[in-house]
Amino acid sequence: MTQDLTTMDGTAARTTRQRSGGRDGRRAERSGPRSGTRVPYIVRGIPPYDVMSEENLLRIEAAADRILWETGIEFRDDPVALDHWRRAGAKVEGVLVKFPPGLLREVLKTAPREFTQHARNPANSVQIGGRNVVFAPAYGSPFVMDLDKGRRFGTIEDFENFIKLAQASPWFHHSGGTICEPTDVPVNKRHLDMVYAHLKLSDRAFLGSVTAESRAEDSIEMARIVFGREFTDQNCVIMGNVNVNSPLVWDGTMTNSLRAYARANQAAIIVPFILGGAMGPVTSAGAIAQALAETMAGCALTQLERPGAPVIFGNFLSSMSLRSGSPTFGTPEPAVGSLVIGQLARRLGLPLRCSGNFTTSKLPDAQAMTEGTMSMLAAVHCGANYILHSAGFLDGLLSMSYEKFVLDTDLCGALHTYLAGVQVDDNQLAVDAFAEVGPGNHFFGCSHTMANYQTAFWDSETADNEPFEKWEQNGSVDAATRANKLWKKRLRDYEAPPLDAGTDEALRDFVARRKASMDDMWY
Repeated sequence: MTQDLTTMDGTAARTTRQRSGGRDGRRAERSGPRSGTRVPYIVRGIPPYDVMSEENLLRIEAAADRILWETGIEFRDDPVALDHWRRAGAKVEGVLVKFPPGLLREVLKTAPREFTQHARNPANSVQIGGRNVVFAPAYGSPFVMDLDKGRRFGTIEDFENFIKLAQASPWFHHSGGTICEPTDVPVNKRHLDMVYAHLKLSDRAFLGSVTAESRAEDSIEMARIVFGREFTDQNCVIMGNVNVNSPLVWDGTMTNSLRAYARANQAAIIVPFILGGAMGPVTSAGAIAQALAETMAGCALTQLERPGAPVIFGNFLSSMSLRSGSPTFGTPEPAVGSLVIGQLARRLGLPLRCSGNFTTSKLPDAQAMTEGTMSMLAAVHCGANYILHSAGFLDGLLSMSYEKFVLDTDLCGALHTYLAGVQVDDNQLAVDAFAEVGPGNHFFGCSHTMANYQTAFWDSETADNEPFEKWEQNGSVDAATRANKLWKKRLRDYEAPPLDAGTDEALRDFVARRKASMDDMWY
């Protein structure tokens, strides 16, 4: 079956789905969202889980207001941000800003509750906010690892490989951002190669650079080349993920990048990074109050820069081992804390980024999948709209794993079905099938089963469901080894989405000119 799609640059992309024979072919036909088609994002069929009472939510909001007014937040190396706060009515003492109760909530009223991030291929544009859920790969690891070569510094080839793996999967909706650090490219130039790779190798929505204001502006300018300046000014086509320097510090690197995205009407994702016991209190309620204060301030700053600019309320709660001082991920306290963060974000009327597939395991093993599943289920149940770190996260985010990426992708596929909930109609109720089968008989060959079996159940690509004897005869292969074979096959089978030749030339010319304008920097 061939389908025509029109890309943002006006070219016609033709995608062909071919049938293949045998068990693998039948599995490929069945593997996919419940409708049997690839979806650009999930519209959840189950509600978010509200775990905290109104009384306790008010207490947390009051605690955040006290932190904001009595302690305040420092905004370092960004005099423009300080001027914004003065004009808005905050109390500015040097770089320390104190916020009267209610000020930030008033400023945030201009932020949209829901927005579209447009993709190069319009069929892959994502809707962020409301009942929508978007999966994106992990972000920011300096190392990569696989079963063949072990742990090593990431390269631009690894970066491109992970974009290809994400593009090839029906379970992702977003290309992500810094999937791994390409350490073989100078620090001040690698953002150009990364953004170009997202635009060339994927036709999904993506994240740009935030490590300097100039790099944020370069990222936005490259998006303008693809989408057009006027369209970009009126629509979100790129996002930036910015972090608070917890506790209670916003540094100029982040706020300048944050404001660059907002100024261009592009979305900033505002994320504190709180390790309980280090950058925040060891108690969950205190860490949640801190996260609320820090995130509201960053989100509000986008609205002071450009009212109505899209912004996402982000969350990254984590714990630490108080015996060793090492970070821990995928633990229960941050997971349930994420559920509360979800309630608070909905009360503010902001789209939410939360959790991800977190683990401190050094291998794609049982620990990795246990911790990752706890974190992903927390993201699903807290009502997150944009889930970064959905796949590949290993080693406390220090390493991006090829095998873990594939295993996590499989979990994302299962979550498509989980989030769809239970559909109820005449076909799903299957009353006629009972009349056909009757008491004491089986449903294997009845007409209802034959009509529905291809889409009835989600079918894992990495699990082994064969009898023990057959599994043993086939080499007793574990899940990580199966994932190793699968990622290699996906890279071999990858086909780049079409990109208009003129647009590609303009992007390459921009990258070349920007690189030529500066000396290499390796710090």
